[in-house]
Amino acid sequence: MSSPLEAIIRAAATATLDPDAVPAAAHLLSDEFVSEHVERYRHLHAHPELSSSETETAAYITARLGELGLAPFAVGGTGVVAVVENGDGPVVAFRADTDGLPILEQTGLDYASSATGVLPSGEAVPVMHGCGHDTHIVAGLGVAQLLVERRDEWSGRVVLIFQPAEETAAGARALLDDGLWLKAPKPDVVLAQHVGPAPELVTFLNPGNMASLADSWRITVFGKGAHGSQPEQSIDPIVQAAAMVLRLQTIVSRELAPQTPAVVTVGTFHAGLKENIIPETAEFTVNVRTPNEEVREQVLSAIRRIVAAEATASGAREPRIEEISRFPRLYNDPGLTPGVAAALEAEFGAGTVISMPMGMGSEDAGLLGDAIGVPVVFWGFGSMPVSEFAGGMPAANHSPFFKPNARSAVITGTRAAYAGILHFVGSER
Repeated sequence: MSSPLEAIIRAAATATLDPDAVPAAAHLLSDEFVSEHVERYRHLHAHPELSSSETETAAYITARLGELGLAPFAVGGTGVVAVVENGDGPVVAFRADTDGLPILEQTGLDYASSATGVLPSGEAVPVMHGCGHDTHIVAGLGVAQLLVERRDEWSGRVVLIFQPAEETAAGARALLDDGLWLKAPKPDVVLAQHVGPAPELVTFLNPGNMASLADSWRITVFGKGAHGSQPEQSIDPIVQAAAMVLRLQTIVSRELAPQTPAVVTVGTFHAGLKENIIPETAEFTVNVRTPNEEVREQVLSAIRRIVAAEATASGAREPRIEEISRFPRLYNDPGLTPGVAAALEAEFGAGTVISMPMGMGSEDAGLLGDAIGVPVVFWGFGSMPVSEFAGGMPAANHSPFFKPNARSAVITGTRAAYAGILHFVGSER
């Protein structure tokens, strides 16, 4: 059975979308605009940076915004914010995230990344825009240009937020801790979007829960080292940790109701340096996705219980559990989301807005609104010609093969963002 996202994408890919049928409400982009922003996208794609290290990316964004006559300023380390003002009216914040991932790109693109970065652990790793944040940046830059050049179409203030460190759940918090809403106008609504492996000119969203909570933990298991020929002299942390990993997989299948969505994933496992040495410790990381706080606490409590019990069963000391990151839920305001959906459909045409049930991905964009009691609306957008779905599902986000079409991503991402913003500040609102 396919996932809900795959079913939605297949439905969109097989929909009868006429690329020549342009809605009257569409905010079309000139060939010159598209070509310029495709080149910007290619540059950004080739030069990704890891979370909280987006120094060159921030400098690039700042330079492009400055060329438009805006006055961008730094917030939260490598975050960049600019306010576009145009008389009286609502205040809308639009957020685009900017960080890459520690992935070795394998797309074969002539502008593929060969960049490297350094993780907080000190490990050097390849870096790729494997989640498509380069498309988000270029859409944000495109929207900035449209807002400056088309002032007759809107009035109010738009706060453009280029946020670092979304992948580590640190970026939105860093902006808030650095006084974002003291340095920029407090908005009436926070908007954000995310690219996906879906057809161009298609967007997807729904009111209410849009993305899950997420918690990541590092668990260090303690044992007693020994020679590999004398396991009886050891308390083997590898066997101990392996038992934990297997038992953790029973939480979702045996402790939660079948209709309750949750994910427990062990993403890394490290132990030992040589095959004939039983090590002193083993370490693994766990990523948990849950739909609400009640289920979150149930799952995390089960992890604590299982890890402690397996250690006791092995005669070992209690493992150390450290939090790596924590994402809040992403909640689309039920009163505002239908209006944004209607604006997106007016932009791209009937049948192009797909209802998207809550996924188990996570996002920290909602925190920017939640922190000040402001509603949030978040949507996804497609980035590939329909023809690319003929042979099956393309590679998705976080894959080394994830490959948005540059032109499709620029056009769909920029127009979707502009339509969403104009729904609140447009002259015909």
